[in-house]
Amino acid sequence: MNRGKWLWVTAGFTAAAALIAAAVTAWLVAYYDGQYTFDLLNRVCSEMTEKEPAAMQPFAAALKEYTERNAAVGQRELLSEWGYRASDFFRGGSGYLCLFAAIGFGTGLSLFCLTFLYRNEMEKRRIRHLTGYLEQINSGQALFLSAFGEDDFSKLEDEIYKTVTSLYQTKNRALQAKNNFAENLSNIAHQMKTPLTAISLSVQRMKQNFEGEILKQVERQVLRLSRLEESLLLLSRLDAGTLLLKKENVDVYTLLVLAADNLQELFLRSGTSLEIPEQGEMAILADMEWTMEAIVNLMKNGMEHNRGGTVHCSYTQNPLYTEIVIWDEGDGFAKEDLPHLFERFYRGKNAAEGGIGIGLALAREIIERQNGTIRAKNRAGGGAEFEIHFYSH
Repeated sequence: MNRGKWLWVTAGFTAAAALIAAAVTAWLVAYYDGQYTFDLLNRVCSEMTEKEPAAMQPFAAALKEYTERNAAVGQRELLSEWGYRASDFFRGGSGYLCLFAAIGFGTGLSLFCLTFLYRNEMEKRRIRHLTGYLEQINSGQALFLSAFGEDDFSKLEDEIYKTVTSLYQTKNRALQAKNNFAENLSNIAHQMKTPLTAISLSVQRMKQNFEGEILKQVERQVLRLSRLEESLLLLSRLDAGTLLLKKENVDVYTLLVLAADNLQELFLRSGTSLEIPEQGEMAILADMEWTMEAIVNLMKNGMEHNRGGTVHCSYTQNPLYTEIVIWDEGDGFAKEDLPHLFERFYRGKNAAEGGIGIGLALAREIIERQNGTIRAKNRAGGGAEFEIHFYSH
């Protein structure tokens, strides 16, 4: 029911209440007037019959004739001739009139309050109905609720609109994820063309020359194909939502040490050192294996851009989140690369040879799926830095 309709209903109830109050007041005034007239005539008759008993019979006959006709046609205005007016016989009536007016006003006010309470109850009933309908929309058990127009429930309708919009956005995100999946497959297929072509050429050359360098090249390209295959499988699980992440208390220092152990051989070959200071016991709620995979990708990125230097790690905790910072002593990120670092298959200006541009994107998705955030930036003193926040709530 819109605002205009509510106004008409309220006005109708108010008018009805006013008419009822007026009728009650009129009835009370009429009743008082009849009672006052009866008392006045009773007193006059009593006084006259006490002084003139013989006048009782004429008075009784006159009253009977008046009540039967309810009017006296052609009667003398005897009281007026004697100098009396109607107001002279209405002593004390103003107080009663005030009382009757108060009763009428009280009756009208009561009816108005009842009208207001009824309207309020109808509003509550509608709110309960709309709220229930909203719950049905959220659970997918009802169709879209059409707008009711501008009224007192516009805000509630806005919330319904936001909820429905959110559902549509979820649907759009699902469609977008499906499209991304297809695009990722296409990108990986495109990426695989280069190593496959190189393998094909190498095999042709191997038929003529069995030099060791050619075999090493084949080995490198096959390894790259293996990484692409693993990335394809992982991306498909991420996009399909089938990658299940366990929630358990993970000690941050243990997480960083285990991630570093997986990279020990690579760090030794590149001459890069890794520094992980023990800063006390701190825990996050995360999946140990997949979070370690994300940390490995970040440490490896620091090593590739900082060969011969040091990759540093630190971590702190506050009531809101646990922060993990990983940084290196290299040249940092190119300015034009910063907005795209976490995009899939994006290879920056100084990307390492043989990379496929998926490590940072996977790290971000794993962290964000565990109530976390990741940010990349250049340090003021030089070097690249990754800042991770795992939120407590």
